Amino acid sequence: MDLELLAALRTPRGTDALTAAAEVSGGDPLAAASALRSRGVDASLAAAALTQTELRRRAAGKLGAAAATMFFTRPGFEQATRAVVADRRAARLRAAGVTSMADLGCGLGSDALAAARQGIHVYAVDADPVTAAVAAANVEAAGLTGLVTVECADATTVEVEKYDAVFADPARRRAGRGRVMDPRSWSPSWDFIGALPARVPRTVLKLAPGIDHALLPAGAEGEWVSVDGDLVEAAFWCGPLAEFPRRASLLTSGASVEGLHGSGVEKAPVGEVGQFLYDPDPAVVRSHLVAEFAATIGGRLADPEIAYVYTDEPVPTPFARQLEITDVLPFSLKRLRTLLRERGIGRLEIRKRGSALEPEQLRKDLRLSGSAGASLVLTRVANAPVVMICRG
Repeated sequence: MDLELLAALRTPRGTDALTAAAEVSGGDPLAAASALRSRGVDASLAAAALTQTELRRRAAGKLGAAAATMFFTRPGFEQATRAVVADRRAARLRAAGVTSMADLGCGLGSDALAAARQGIHVYAVDADPVTAAVAAANVEAAGLTGLVTVECADATTVEVEKYDAVFADPARRRAGRGRVMDPRSWSPSWDFIGALPARVPRTVLKLAPGIDHALLPAGAEGEWVSVDGDLVEAAFWCGPLAEFPRRASLLTSGASVEGLHGSGVEKAPVGEVGQFLYDPDPAVVRSHLVAEFAATIGGRLADPEIAYVYTDEPVPTPFARQLEITDVLPFSLKRLRTLLRERGIGRLEIRKRGSALEPEQLRKDLRLSGSAGASLVLTRVANAPVVMICRG
């Protein structure tokens, strides 16, 4: 995507090409491109329309019905905030009294659009000209030009003090380099991002889930968010927006929410392996709330360094996958292979924490056969490697 192609897609001719692309796509890409050209669409516009159709189809699961009229770049699609997360964040900002917001690093505009739908006026910037133009096109497609202004600008030049709140999503990828792990190399860098709460107390920082807890500004809330069990982001809520020191928010694509927050529990009790194992949601683990989770089910750890929780009786919980343990044995490939063969287990889900074994290599080494299924957990107990065979 470039500015010229984006402009072409927004003309009546481009709209017709997008409509035609939606009709012929979904099969052989070469056949689809040929079909468009047979309708008089030139090659470059046909390719752009087919790319947009593909991205719109993929984005529907992430952004909902709005994706059908949005424009995308491939990197922008990958980095766009899921609609269920952006909508919840915008509602929380609105409930906190925010009426105007600077969106620094707006990407394709998913967070700006969500805020505007809550009635928040947004000034959105992105340093990349194509990305900013795509965001502006998405604002227009959503009918929100009265609430969102998009400009191509360096985030560090924005007078953020003019707004009630700041939302910042620093770029954490580089072309040809993939993810950039060092916050000092983000764009804008952590030096700028980390200083925003001192300038605008109501600041929200969208960050990678692996962000170091030590970077959490004083008095801020660190929230780790999962959607349908997939850990998608961390967010630092600063100043008066903070409610708890740490929070794990478990969302579903249907927008239901389960939350767990820090309650002063420092360590979970350690004891024997029980009959039931709980594998906490990744948002619970990454937010360092395993002890708080264990307290909700009366559970314990079998190893103080491993985030598996055990109980003797089943306890329903939204915060973890529950498995019933049938066997616990020291790891031995030969013994495990024999046991699985005796039970006719040919389908195996493999989970691990604290084990150096590679699940797919283990699966090959086990040479599974049979029609029964089971779950296998590779872990440590009292610093010794064990394997657990489970139901559930």
